[in-house]
Amino acid sequence: MNNDGGPGRSSRAVAVTGMAVTTGYGHGVDALREGIWSGEPAFVPVTRFDTSRYEVGVAAQAPGALDLDSELITLTEEALKQAGLSENERADAPLVMARHADPAVSRLPRAEQESRPISDTARWLSRELGLGGAGRTYINACVAAGTAIAEAAALISSGRNDRVVVAAGHLVDAESFTTFNAGKALAKDGRLRPFSSGRKGLLLGDGVGAVVLEAVDSRTGMRPLARLTGWGMAGDAHHVCQPHPQGLGMARAITRALDRAGLGPADLDYVNAHGTGTPYNDSAETAALHRAFGEHAEHIPVSSTKSMHGHALQAAGLVEFVICLLALELGSLPVNSGYLGPDPDCRLDLVLGSARQVEARHVLNLNAAFGGANTALVVSAA
Repeated sequence: MNNDGGPGRSSRAVAVTGMAVTTGYGHGVDALREGIWSGEPAFVPVTRFDTSRYEVGVAAQAPGALDLDSELITLTEEALKQAGLSENERADAPLVMARHADPAVSRLPRAEQESRPISDTARWLSRELGLGGAGRTYINACVAAGTAIAEAAALISSGRNDRVVVAAGHLVDAESFTTFNAGKALAKDGRLRPFSSGRKGLLLGDGVGAVVLEAVDSRTGMRPLARLTGWGMAGDAHHVCQPHPQGLGMARAITRALDRAGLGPADLDYVNAHGTGTPYNDSAETAALHRAFGEHAEHIPVSSTKSMHGHALQAAGLVEFVICLLALELGSLPVNSGYLGPDPDCRLDLVLGSARQVEARHVLNLNAAFGGANTALVVSAA
């Protein structure tokens, strides 16, 4: 089933009514707000596992001992409480999830792995919180959370559901760290420098969170934090790892999201970019922005907050979605940290030095993944 749909299919407006998150800055939206708008990265030496055999030993690791499932249930409950859903309204809300695979399961015998599917977390979480059942669990890497949010929005806008809960989680572990190290994707200088000359690669980060989406006409007394006005998904089909150098798939995702929102490039006040700090990704994303925005490409403020909270893989899109909500709330755009100087392949209006004060009305959240998958979400002020 294609939940992306085409422009003009939306019939019900979608509101965001609850949010909760944990990142390398710690537990809670307040910790994320304070950390991101301080401009100080959350990267610290990794203590969960031994990194002595790697050239890189840092990540945006949250303080304390975290258990992913425990954090997911705590944060989802917080988002539900902020939304103010009654018991009956919870029972009407399915859960869609994006989740990093449990590394312990991957080490079990094949028969045991098959008896413990990754979707078990969504079923358990739905049951414990009195939600209306578990929908899909997305594992498609860096676009998993963005895809889950887009599906939730499509379910609501089409009238199939009044409300949907989206949860996502990734904690830095030895398996993913080893994979990115083997692929020489980690930044050896210990800084993630999106769209900058001299960028060396990405750094990983913790990310766990939940948001509640609802149809704006579904109940009285609703207090929207913002509206999700557009979403789009598209693929490159170019290479198993590298994005299309001209950003074709991402450009299509952006155009679909803007068309659905009824907006043009000139209406956007900010782009929270995927920006992983890798040479291929950042230049391809820049090409996509130029293709989608035309003459406006160098006049819309852009930053990648991965430069501060790291790459949270399956949860990246949800963490950055919450940051977009905060940008609208604060009237301030977060900085693109770690910048060393201009790169001719990354001609953008980057937010540099410190946060930029802008009374934003519409912001764009972008994510891309291996295999050429791309998601774009337009978040608008309530």
